Amino acid sequence: MAVALRATAPAYTPWASFRLGLMTGAVYFACTLYWTASTMATYGGIMLPVAALLTGLLVAYLSLYIGAAAVLLGASVRRFGVAGLWLAPVFWVATEWSRGWVGGGFPWVPLGSSQGSVLPIAQLASVTGVFGLSFLIALVGTAAAVLALSRKRQHVMGAAAVFVLVALVAGGGMVRLADGRLATSGRVLRVGLVQGNIDQDMKWDPKYREPILSRYLRLSREAMLAGAQLVVWPEASTPFFLDRDSALAEPIRTLAKQARTPFVIGTDEFAGDQIYNSASVIDSNGQTTGVYRKIHLVPFGEFVPMKKLLFFVGPLVEAVSDFSPGTDPAVLDLGNGMRGSVAICYESTYPTLTRAFANGGSQLLMVITNDAWFGNSSAAYQHFQMGAMRAIETGRFLARAANTGITAVVDPYGRVVSQAEMFQPVSLTADVRLLDGQTIYTRTGDLIAWLCAALTAAMVVVLRRRA
Repeated sequence: MAVALRATAPAYTPWASFRLGLMTGAVYFACTLYWTASTMATYGGIMLPVAALLTGLLVAYLSLYIGAAAVLLGASVRRFGVAGLWLAPVFWVATEWSRGWVGGGFPWVPLGSSQGSVLPIAQLASVTGVFGLSFLIALVGTAAAVLALSRKRQHVMGAAAVFVLVALVAGGGMVRLADGRLATSGRVLRVGLVQGNIDQDMKWDPKYREPILSRYLRLSREAMLAGAQLVVWPEASTPFFLDRDSALAEPIRTLAKQARTPFVIGTDEFAGDQIYNSASVIDSNGQTTGVYRKIHLVPFGEFVPMKKLLFFVGPLVEAVSDFSPGTDPAVLDLGNGMRGSVAICYESTYPTLTRAFANGGSQLLMVITNDAWFGNSSAAYQHFQMGAMRAIETGRFLARAANTGITAVVDPYGRVVSQAEMFQPVSLTADVRLLDGQTIYTRTGDLIAWLCAALTAAMVVVLRRRA
């Protein structure tokens, strides 16, 4: 808003607009990514001032995207006057979408994810994806800015049209929620989600290996006693390599075989000289029948980007395992005609991945994660809300198993069906439904983002010619 208002001044230069965009981005990302400094200091073994510097660099990098949008918006307003403000949602979505894939991407907290708890509005994601929600929010802000700057009839009518559009979106969302057929369709599957609540310092200490495994087995039995037909463990839950340490894995395979219940287990996997963050399916015969390898790795968590440039974070480089990325968005056979997919941790922020799962035949979205890194910060809640948006986009139930929480089941409308208390060792059992249909979003993908990117490119050409 500040960028839009100040850019109307004829003397306001592109550099001044860029500075305002950076300031906006700094506030936006500093308030949502503040927790990264303490995470790197606590688990990366580096001094807090250095960790704070790295967080500042991350915030500065992400702010560049908003700065770029501000430059384009300033140029549009100088060229077209107040009418140029209507391009703000286009520039915002184009730059927000691009930061999800440039350099591997960092799509954390897109503007649209803020509507995850506003369910009537959030249903728009089933049509446009999260970027459609970002566009709508930016459009409302634009309408307010236009009204603050002008009372001309065409501007007032344009702002009124925006508010009518919001009412239509909310009304359509309420109709979709009231219909609710996705929550009562499809085959019922009772899922047991295990939340181990294992401290990071204990995870790879050999003396805790047996207690950790015993806890997961005990919680799994509790889930089975509650009727679970599928048991899901969190990301990297085994304190050993599942397919390499066969003796340690034998109790899990025995339990699956005795209970005739398949497991989905997060574990690290060696393949040749490479290590993967994986999810393995152990079927009701105790055999590994499928593996998904994490495609989108966490920067500074599973690999350190630009190691040579960031030479001063040596302890972090030593602490972070150098994982290899997977390449196949595999849909896993869960037995008895059931097909499911697993997004591991940070991958639940990528809408294109869960869309690929749904289009590949996944009937159930699963997210396994270890959010112990986040501590008591807001990051765990941000992460959960972004994952819940994937359920709305794809029209699928989402079952989420997290080491320390949030462990929960979300229905295809973004409603939380069941949720476990955080920071407690617990098993959560709830019914989901296996669904095969497609939403408009799974058919068309991020069409609105592509259109915004194309229009932004066209406007760059126009503005350069008109300069």
